[in-house]
Amino acid sequence: MTTITTVTSRELNQSVGRAKRAARSGPVFITHRGRPAHVLLSIEDYRRLAGQRRSLAESRRA
Repeated sequence: MTTITTVTSRELNQSVGRAKRAARSGPVFITHRGRPAHVLLSIEDYRRLAGQRRSLAESRRA
């Protein structure tokens, strides 16, 4: 089951580790002044959304 987490920019700055752990279970929406501004995803979720099969390291070498 996917869990959606929302954190403020300030909360993210204070606890990046918490946000990274939350991203293992689903997207983490990062708000700025009360509005969604960014989304933190696990690399697996990003690849699935992007349809990417190669790793970032492999992409840099290409």
